[in-house]
Amino acid sequence: MDGLGFTIPPASRGDPWFEDGNIILLVEDDDHHVLTAFKVHRGVLARQSEVFETMFDIPQPASVVDSVEHIDGCPMVRMHDLPNELSSLIKALYDGVTFYQRNIEDFYTLAGILRLSSKYFITHLRVQAIRHLTETWSYTITGHDEMVRQALAAPSVDGTTYPYVHPLHVLNLAREVNIRIVIPSVLYFLSIYSLRQLLSCEHPKLQHENPSRPSNQLSLHDVSEYTLMYQYRLKIILDFIRITCGERKTDVNCRALKECRKVFARLASNINQSFTPRTGPFHNMAQAMQWIDDDDTICGPCKRAFRRDVTALRTRLWEELPSVVGLPSWKELLAMDLPSSQGPGDRSGVSGMVHVVST
Repeated sequence: MDGLGFTIPPASRGDPWFEDGNIILLVEDDDHHVLTAFKVHRGVLARQSEVFETMFDIPQPASVVDSVEHIDGCPMVRMHDLPNELSSLIKALYDGVTFYQRNIEDFYTLAGILRLSSKYFITHLRVQAIRHLTETWSYTITGHDEMVRQALAAPSVDGTTYPYVHPLHVLNLAREVNIRIVIPSVLYFLSIYSLRQLLSCEHPKLQHENPSRPSNQLSLHDVSEYTLMYQYRLKIILDFIRITCGERKTDVNCRALKECRKVFARLASNINQSFTPRTGPFHNMAQAMQWIDDDDTICGPCKRAFRRDVTALRTRLWEELPSVVGLPSWKELLAMDLPSSQGPGDRSGVSGMVHVVST
């Protein structure tokens, strides 16, 4: 210790560490041993967050300031955050951030920034992180289709499939930071997993260790939500098999009445035989439309009518998804969680048809 306080050893200097910084953010363990320190610029952080600004303005007792509350000649603020998450947040504030989805580590980086941007009311980073989540856990049927397309096409990474993160972790992160816009989609994909598998945490994606990993536990509340979504998912696929396909009438302009009826009956039979408790109905319906389009024995009017009706059905059922678990409409959820974008510094608050998407 010198007249300006003690000096942080190089091994405990976090990234970033600016030699011309004027405030130290210090992370300690439970025994008050220094884990990581960040030397940053007070004005940069205060401009981004009223919480930071208030923390920096809290006066310290003179005896403390004169003894241990100065490090490397700078005032010090103790932080109660994970060092890796605080590092990611600070770098995002200085340099901006681009969120990726190359592997599970990208999700943990996002989770850390989302937690701390929510904690410190840094709205533009929180909104950016939420937008990235909705690129996978979408609020639109088009987004759902793109997610499934990538899940079926992308190669595995470290033994896990796209999107590399388990939906249970996304759900628990959303609960933790009060995000609602992704919950219906996440619960839909979560319902593809068996409850036994979720409760036992035996899926490889649930066993990956990282300080920023959300909880592996499915809460009692979410067991109920899961059950509602599971029942909804099974109901819509069974109704699709029985009513939309099995009881379908030919178009008024049908040019091959007997053959078209046989095709729809065959479609219902094939989907029924391929059906499992893990069937994803929205993808299954899209496959059915493609199967009908590719069948040369069905007439053009019946093809077009089937695609029109199934497209409308998928849209209607997707719009119902939030209400299954008691949430407002997608439009209302969007207004709650993704307000108008704000810039940095803004501090306002058929056989073989059914594919299982291993999310």
